[in-house]
Amino acid sequence: MDWQPDEQGLQQVLQLLKDSQSPNTATQRVVQDKLKQLNQYPDFNNYLIFVLTRLKSEDEPTRSLSGLILKNNVKAHYQSFRSPVPIPSLCNTWFLEKAGLPFLLLLSVLTAGILIPPIASKGELQMWPELLPQLCNLLNSEDYNTCEGAFGALQKICEDSSELLDSDALNRPLNIMIPKFLQFFKHCSPKIRSHAIACVNQFIMDRAQALMDNIDTFIEHLFALAVDEDPEVRKNVCRALVMLLEVRIDRLIPHMHSIIQYMLQRTQDNDENVALEACEFWLTLAEQPICKEVLSSHLVQLIPILVNGMKYSEIDIILLKGDVEEDEAIPDSEQDIKPRFHKSRTVTLQHEEERPQDDEDGEDEDDDDDTLSDWNLRKCSAAALDVLANVFRDELLPHLLPLLKGLLFHPEWVIKESGILVLGAIAEGCMQGMVPYLPELIPHLIQCLSDKKALVRSIACWTLSRYAHWVVSQPPDMHLKPLMTELLKRILDSNKRVQEAACSPFATLEEEACTELVPYLSFILDTLVFAFGKYQHKNLLILYDAIGTLADSVGHHLTQPEYIQKLMPPLIQKWNELKDEDKDLFPLLECLSSVATALQSGFLPYCEPVYQRCVTLVQKTLAQAMMYNQQPDQYEAPDKDFMIVALDLLSGLAEGLGCHVEQLVARSNIMTLLFQCMQDTMPEVRQSSFALLGDLTKACFLHVKPCIAEFMPILGTNLNPEFISVCNNATWAIGEICMQMGAEMQPYVQMVLNNLVEIINRPNTPKTLLENTGELGTPACHPPITIGRLGYVCPQEVAPMLQQFIRPWCTSLRNIRDNEEKDSAFRGICMMIGVNPGGVVQDFIFFCDAVASWVSPKDDLRDMFYKILHGFKDQVGEENWQQFSEQFPPLLKERLAAFYGV
Repeated sequence: MDWQPDEQGLQQVLQLLKDSQSPNTATQRVVQDKLKQLNQYPDFNNYLIFVLTRLKSEDEPTRSLSGLILKNNVKAHYQSFRSPVPIPSLCNTWFLEKAGLPFLLLLSVLTAGILIPPIASKGELQMWPELLPQLCNLLNSEDYNTCEGAFGALQKICEDSSELLDSDALNRPLNIMIPKFLQFFKHCSPKIRSHAIACVNQFIMDRAQALMDNIDTFIEHLFALAVDEDPEVRKNVCRALVMLLEVRIDRLIPHMHSIIQYMLQRTQDNDENVALEACEFWLTLAEQPICKEVLSSHLVQLIPILVNGMKYSEIDIILLKGDVEEDEAIPDSEQDIKPRFHKSRTVTLQHEEERPQDDEDGEDEDDDDDTLSDWNLRKCSAAALDVLANVFRDELLPHLLPLLKGLLFHPEWVIKESGILVLGAIAEGCMQGMVPYLPELIPHLIQCLSDKKALVRSIACWTLSRYAHWVVSQPPDMHLKPLMTELLKRILDSNKRVQEAACSPFATLEEEACTELVPYLSFILDTLVFAFGKYQHKNLLILYDAIGTLADSVGHHLTQPEYIQKLMPPLIQKWNELKDEDKDLFPLLECLSSVATALQSGFLPYCEPVYQRCVTLVQKTLAQAMMYNQQPDQYEAPDKDFMIVALDLLSGLAEGLGCHVEQLVARSNIMTLLFQCMQDTMPEVRQSSFALLGDLTKACFLHVKPCIAEFMPILGTNLNPEFISVCNNATWAIGEICMQMGAEMQPYVQMVLNNLVEIINRPNTPKTLLENTGELGTPACHPPITIGRLGYVCPQEVAPMLQQFIRPWCTSLRNIRDNEEKDSAFRGICMMIGVNPGGVVQDFIFFCDAVASWVSPKDDLRDMFYKILHGFKDQVGEENWQQFSEQFPPLLKERLAAFYGV
């Protein structure tokens, strides 16, 4: 039944719409209040639709305004709509009537702007079955506005409901829509052509069957549009080819030479949006196995194009305020500051040849272009050069080096700046080939740190950080000292962008140089502390990271009283200034965690208020979570990051202060809070909780021991590799508890042993853990360490399972450096072999290899190895031992003979 408005109600709505157009502030307030009241009535939106679609006698502004209010209502209250008549039913007739408004306006306002987004995005197209057929019919209209309006609506539907359109729920309308769209690739209007390509493009990545059935026609039509005069059409053609390269490269390979030539042209397109889409092609191609084969012969053309694309455009410079050299006194606006997310504490072990990893995001960290869109031609070109450098390695250099010299020494700063960016982009992929040139290039880059243009200074900071590993490998006075000196000057630069650009690379340099920075600590601290009084809000947060990284890198060398006196007062001042609910606490707490760990007992004068505040933060967050869980309508969900950073700082205090933390723990309820945190639904909270439990176990076990019976079942249930970092920290905490409990661990062995053995035997466990944590394989070593420690304190209980884990145990621990954790684990394995020697027989070669990984075991541990090796040799006899040892790699045979005489 056709819905009809009440005449009195209709007049009220019309009057409201007319009042809405008044410039009077008081009238506007009355209108807003009235709107809130009317939104309580289920059929208010029907009145708005009626005005928009049926009242041809009303003026256009009034009808358009009804559409705008309807749009806002649908957007804000879609799920709560309780219209007596479904809104789609009200709209069906105006498809045919055109409603008296300019039809393009009506269709785009009502369909694309109001009803399509909520209906399509919520997957509720089923409630309006006539919509798609009606829109497709409108495509055939001879009226241009009708056709374009319908295409605009269809494009919105395709964007929001691509999966639904390819499903049985709507009887697979794509089977009709895709061929229909393809017909419009040849339409005389560029706008229509662009819409048609954009609609089809929505289905490429999902490999919609209807598109796959028409794939050759689609590609043929794309090629026909390759030289279209309209930039929007060219952009959509490029976008289609990039996606096809990823999902249907088989169909492009026969045409690859022509496609590459086309993309070379489009990457230089006068329209930057087209050039950006085309530039994405090189990023995608670099990930394909055929990249080298198909692209090698085109590098001579491609490399200069990418390099040219790495220059700042005029609009970039305006948006970046590139002409502003001094802005340090200008306060940051809120939008300058990106939200920060805390990364929970993960316990790691040191591997052989471990060093900090290169930053994977380097190519677009060249300048934090907050005022620009996140992605532009400059960044895309740099990213493409970076990935291609990783594919072609030094083969890229013959095409680059002739260009580089002209760029790096160019008198125009924009060109010079792009050359420095190029040098940074190729650092990872072409490092080996660049080494002969670095003794000349690094001093030049250090000189660029003093360039008069701030954007040159900032990019020089970033590029130098990409070569920090090489700089540190040279004698310190050659490059490290001058680089560090100039970077510290840039940390105190008068330009905020340069300050930021210097802080992050300095943190990278700290990670690479580590203790080589010790002779310069006083100078470094003077600079970083001076920056506290100089920096605006945003860079202050980055400064915390530089200080925390310094503490991590130089460790106990920071404990000199003069260093503590320089560093701690400004940190504590900031600590006191910030309120408990201020998110700036996150980076400060992270920083203090590193500092507390490094200063050890030197942190004692500052520890009590810091400790108490952390406990308070945990307690407050738990209380807020409880209130929210009980009454979610009345309370907001807490930000648990406050609790996570507090737990991590408590870990840093426990690790740094050691036994001195005992009195603080004794005077607080931290163990009760920890019991709750260990059971939190958020994995990151549990992860940090288990790290703190392990640190407290090492520092003051007398307060942990009474809780063991409650804690162990929780630890056991968290030995779940689905949550890698949680599992890792729980495993480590169990190992630390073992070392404190000794034989008293016996009641809990079966609670955790089976899970640990299952984890260590999972296929590719180290790889999985590596991928999920970003660490250099170290978390994979906690299960074997903990199994070894369980065997050390309870050998009778663990030894019967020896055969089930000995091989992966040995292969995991052979790569760990000599340390206390490795020592206790190997003592455990030796004791288990003593109880169950048969458990190691089949995999004895792996045990031999693991033993040989020790550089300098303690004498009594060496004796244990000696007895097991000789016992096995005596058991099998000389002849069998000789046959057995023939399997050994030469280095293993040599080490065992030298150290153990076998």
